Amino acid sequence: MKFNIFKSKTNKQTVAFYNIENLFDIYDDEFTRDDDFIPTSKKRWTVKRYKNKLRKIGYAISNIGRKETNSHPAIIGLAEVENDAVLKDLIASKHLKEYPYQFVHYDSQDERGIDVAFIYDSKKFEVLHSEIFTFTLTDEDGLPDYTRDILLVSGLFFGEKIHFIVNHWPSRRTGDVATEFKRIKASEQVQAIILRLQEDYDNPKIVVMGDFNDDPFSNSVKQLVDNIGLFNPMDTLLSIDRGTTSHNFEWNLFDQIIITHNFFERKPKTLRYVKADIYDADFLKQYDGKYKGSPYRTYVGKNYKGGYSDHFPVYLILNKK
Repeated sequence: MKFNIFKSKTNKQTVAFYNIENLFDIYDDEFTRDDDFIPTSKKRWTVKRYKNKLRKIGYAISNIGRKETNSHPAIIGLAEVENDAVLKDLIASKHLKEYPYQFVHYDSQDERGIDVAFIYDSKKFEVLHSEIFTFTLTDEDGLPDYTRDILLVSGLFFGEKIHFIVNHWPSRRTGDVATEFKRIKASEQVQAIILRLQEDYDNPKIVVMGDFNDDPFSNSVKQLVDNIGLFNPMDTLLSIDRGTTSHNFEWNLFDQIIITHNFFERKPKTLRYVKADIYDADFLKQYDGKYKGSPYRTYVGKNYKGGYSDHFPVYLILNKK
């Protein structure tokens, strides 16, 4: 099969990020707290449900940015994947198998066993380097509190070197104020990674993507943007009736893609920023009831809904001139 780099008359390409809500296989991992996602658990995570999840997530991914580019996304950062096996199953699923996707993934020490990952079209992006960064947190008893690693992938995107930093910062489960220091620490780690890249490369192009568990105006994200001098195109997307995830009938925009300002430079044969948006197509939304319009989830508590995720994807459109 031959793959056409550009399926339309445009040079526009999609870079996306998607928290796919607990993509676990059906097997028990004795080293992580994945007991909810096995066939005998109260959630009854069966092969049928797993395959349905793969098919739906694959369909969603294949359509992100298609309206603007008439093609599948070139790069997708993911949050909440369990291991290499689920990523292999995902890129081999019904709606993604025709594309030459490959992935970068490392197992983290997260207690639930969920990690970030990086999927890329190997005809459009060549990986040159990847590594993970772990930052140490402690709980109220002074014991290690393990969370997701930060993933750095550097490579050639249509021949141009670009660095991608994929994140899933600590949650707000025990309260946004009580947990803010954890996300501040994650923000500081990302700032350190960017400063290192700026020391190693001349004016590097950097894309920071992830589920930050904070909004664009939150301290952790604002510090990252302001201290480094980045551009956050997500600043204007959050509103009273739009975001990427909803809690207690209020929208948040935890999922963001942030870039360095050199994506605006008018240089020949380089990728330039066009737009950013939330991919909140109707099929990704709850279609009725009191939660109508919110993300159509796989589970609500222990109750299986059969949807996609509790987050909408976000994406950038870049244009190669």
